[in-house]
Amino acid sequence: MSIPTRVKLVEVGPRDGLQNEKQDVPAAVKIELVHRLQAAGLKEIEVTSFVSPKWVPQMADNAEVMAGINRLPGVRYSVLTPNLKGFEAALLTKPDEIVVFASASEAFSQKNINCSIAESIERFAPVVDAARAAGIYVRGAMSCSVGCPYEGEVAPARVGYLAGLMRSIGVQHVGVADTIGVGTPLKVQRAMEATLRHFDLDDVSGHFHDTYGQALANTLICLQMGVWQFDASVAGLGGCPYAKGATGNVASEDVVYLLHGMGIETGIDLDKLIDAGQFISDFLGRSTQSRAGKALFNKRPA
Repeated sequence: MSIPTRVKLVEVGPRDGLQNEKQDVPAAVKIELVHRLQAAGLKEIEVTSFVSPKWVPQMADNAEVMAGINRLPGVRYSVLTPNLKGFEAALLTKPDEIVVFASASEAFSQKNINCSIAESIERFAPVVDAARAAGIYVRGAMSCSVGCPYEGEVAPARVGYLAGLMRSIGVQHVGVADTIGVGTPLKVQRAMEATLRHFDLDDVSGHFHDTYGQALANTLICLQMGVWQFDASVAGLGGCPYAKGATGNVASEDVVYLLHGMGIETGIDLDKLIDAGQFISDFLGRSTQSRAGKALFNKRPA
């Protein structure tokens, strides 16, 4: 399989990146972050989630954030919807895409959403039906596709099982997510191969965390398989509340630096992306987690 000449990045920083921040991030800051990301050329932005504020208080301003965005043509704005109630609330804000999530690990599913994998899919079926009836694209996130904090390594067969269930309820695209960042290239390749038995190459993406410094290597092996869609988070924001020590998603700046260095088009202005990362990092009071972002920012004239 030849390496793709163009890659699409889904920016998950505003949602996946910020959802577990302990300090309050005002809606105005989240809106400004989205504006900076789309100004940098990102065409796919995961904005917020419609979950109970009891569980994720950081996303309680979901409707306000969606209403405050100056939407650009050609940009797809997605939201995470865990159930029908969340979807109905999200529908009022006119998202272009919804995201449903399930785990490839039974133990993680029980700890995270208190039900089995099969039960989680049953819960999502009416959400998927309602979204597609409304003309909204449905993306599925498959968490713990390589490893689980509770049961260790996750077999590729489990990933294939989940991908098949996602396909059966009408999910249109799935992301293979290494939620705790334990994956190494061959393990990620096997998880992706299991997924590709159920979804076409154009309908899969990679979502890698960098806990063990493997995210770019995992991205590279997927590129070599022909995968051309990846999630990333500006400034490396994010983590997993259920996985002790799990660091953030791979930094968008690092992925873009890798891709541009390989001659792969992204449509993204790396300097403007670095500015977006600096903006949110400054607000949070810490330095960016992006190595490329930090290095290139420090090279700028004083």
